Amino acid sequence: MIIKVEFGNEPEIDEMTAEELEDYLARLEEKLEDLDAREPEDDESEGYDDWADEHEDLEDLIDEVKDRLDEIGR
Repeated sequence: MIIKVEFGNEPEIDEMTAEELEDYLARLEEKLEDLDAREPEDDESEGYDDWADEHEDLEDLIDEVKDRLDEIGR
């Protein structure tokens, strides 16, 4: 199964297998690393606000996937 990581188009994590969840988590964590590398220097800018919102959304999604893995005993 190919899983794209795009906000607003996330797969239904409750329907994913443990293997799919682990793959999805790895992709999300990679995307978070990429996002961290692009953190704007000016934390007062609008660009920073947009970056921070995306960062928070991504962290929330990572937490959801980790919680689901915990629920299924992985």
